[in-house]
Order: sequence, then structure tokens, then C-alpha cells
Amino acid sequence: MADTRSVIGTQNKKGQTFTDTWKMMNEAPRTPSFFTGSEVIKEALRRASCDVMIAYPITPQSEAAALIGELFAEGYIGDYFRGESEFAVMSQCAGAAFGGARVFTTTAGPGTMRAMENFPMWAGARLPIQMIVTCRGINSPLSIQPDTLEIAYLLNTGMLVWHAETAQDFFDWILKGYMVSEEPDVHLPLALCCDGFFVTHTKDVVNLTPADMCLPPYDPYRSPVPCMDMECPPVRMMRDPFVMKSNYISYATHASWQQEIWAAVERSRKHSIHWLDGLIDAENTDADILIVASGTAVSQGREAIRLLEEEGVRCGLVKVKTLRPWPEEEIREATKNAKHIFVPEFNVTGWLAKEIKATIPNHERVHAGPHVCGGMTMPPEIIVNEIKTTLGLRKSFVMAGRGS
Repeated sequence: MADTRSVIGTQNKKGQTFTDTWKMMNEAPRTPSFFTGSEVIKEALRRASCDVMIAYPITPQSEAAALIGELFAEGYIGDYFRGESEFAVMSQCAGAAFGGARVFTTTAGPGTMRAMENFPMWAGARLPIQMIVTCRGINSPLSIQPDTLEIAYLLNTGMLVWHAETAQDFFDWILKGYMVSEEPDVHLPLALCCDGFFVTHTKDVVNLTPADMCLPPYDPYRSPVPCMDMECPPVRMMRDPFVMKSNYISYATHASWQQEIWAAVERSRKHSIHWLDGLIDAENTDADILIVASGTAVSQGREAIRLLEEEGVRCGLVKVKTLRPWPEEEIREATKNAKHIFVPEFNVTGWLAKEIKATIPNHERVHAGPHVCGGMTMPPEIIVNEIKTTLGLRKSFVMAGRGS
């Protein structure tokens, strides 16, 4: 496998130049392009020096998976095939990563749930696989529309979990994500989530890095655990009967490795801060009212703030970029002056509001909502009305079909 330092400045078989990632992402010229989120995934993979992509169709990620197949046909990806099911795909991704490949896959909704058993295995095996999750409804009655409930299930798998707001986030974070997850003191899988359709199927202007530049190749020998070594953790623990016995050794082995996985999540914090320019973005945090959100709820929050300002109501905004690692200190600092904290979400349970309530003092300041789910949109007027109703102010808007 390539030494990443020695290949900088050389070219791959497509004529792309292996480029220092920091220079590529922060100093190289950018070209504005009008793309859907699915097309942006393709363009990021074109520059990612990806060895293996394994696909299975499920809305709304199917288009991205098909477009990546075109990249394989063009010679930008080492191997590409379709698995038998989502569970099979994630198992095959593990096999490729065990073999030392840089691996990428995509899924959504019920596909995420069907494959769930694999994700803590990926983390426990220290496999830096990147998985795009284009979030959609997961529960009955069936819905293919945007809903972020599945993110709640990913938060305790040991994976890194990031939540993109825009297609620009998507492009940058796919490439930067490999730089974080492949660090030797991290070496964990990354679930890079977005709100399906809102990001994947709408077009936006995205500033792309030069197509003739690409990431340095993955070096599996920087892994903290040996590749496919049957005598060392974690593979030995998977195949050795002692872990299945009821004795102190098996308990201690499992417990210590779980602690190491979550320690690695914490160690990713410094790398995530470096590459993402912080775990959160914050604006006007001296205001009495704050909106804290992730994903496209951030965009709706921005417009709600504009509408409130037209009526003389000042409101700040916190965009949460990483969910694992969780930005505990940053959120405490950003919310310390707020008297009211509103958390708009595209799911019914309010998992982000629960995380925030568990993080900050005086958590009665947190108002979990508004919530929309099952594919409903969230016009900013809904957020405005939620804020004004809670504060006892006169509503500005009446939403058709949503009451007065």
C-alpha cells in the first residue's frame, strides 16, 4: 500500500494528482457548479481515491449509488458492485475494509435499520468506512419522505455521526471525513447524514475543488489494529470462543474494548474541530432566544430568524455539525445567555432536544420543537409561530391545515 507522504504530487491512472488534503480543501481554486446533492456525492467520490463502493438501491440514495457506478465505469473507483441486501452490503463493506481498502457506501431509512447490526461491529473492528445516510421515514405506514428518526439509532453505535445542512457541506465533509476517520488514534466509521430529498434531490450552487486533484490513497498500515490479523484484536475476539464464555476474561475483554471505541470517538474531537472549523457554528448567541438545530432545520431556522427580525424580535442560531463527537462544551458556551432555546426537528421524538437537555444547566429553557415528521415540510413560519406562542406573542401567520 502507498505511503501517503511519498505519493503527494504524483498522479493516479486517471491523471489526477494526489494532493495534500489541507491544500486541496482550503487553498485550491473552487468552481461554482449547479448540482443536486446526489450529483455532489458523485463529484466528491471522484476526488476521494476510493477503493471500493458497494451499493443497494433504496430511495432516496439510489440515484447517488447509480452515479457512483458511472465513476467506476470511468475508472475512478477500484471496485463497485451491488450487494444482495442492505445487511449484505454492510457486511461486504466490512470485508473490504478488513482487507485494507478505502470503502464508501450509501443507504437510507429502512436500509439503515436492516443493516444496523453491522455498525457497532464496524466500530468495534476499527474500520474507517464512510456511509452516507440520506435520511427518510423508517416506521409504518411506509414513507419515502424526509425524516431524521434513524439518526437516533446511530448515535450509540460507536460510529462518528455528522449531519450536513447543505450540498456544500456534503461535498466538503465526504472528503474531510476520511481525513478524520482514518486518523490512527480514531480509525472509526463515519455516518455522514443528510435530510433525504431536501438535500439529495434539490439543486444548489456548490463550490467544487479541481477535478484533477484527489485525496492521497488510504494507508491501512497506519491502522491502530493489524489488518486481517487473526491473532490480535479485534479479529481474534470475533473468532475466538473465549469471548462467548461466562468468565472474567471475556467480560473484561469486551468492556475494555468498548471503552477504547468511545475513547476513540472522543479523540476524533480535535481532528473534527480542525477539519470542520469547529463542531458547531454560532450566530448572535448573546440573544435571549436561540434556535439550535442540525441538518436542513438549520436553513429553516435562518429564515425564521429573518422573519422574526422584521418584527423586532432578536434571535440567535446554533448549527450543530457533529453529533458524535457531541459538542458538549461548545453548546454549553453558546447557550449560556439564552432564556429560551428552540430545537426544530424533522422527527417525532425530538432526539436532538433530548441531547441538548442532557447537556446544559437549567434545561427547562429548552423547547423541543417544532417537530414535523413523515415527510412534512417545515416552513419557517411554523418556527416563528412556535416561538411567538411560547413567549406569549401574537402569531404572525396562519398555516393552512395546521390550525390557527
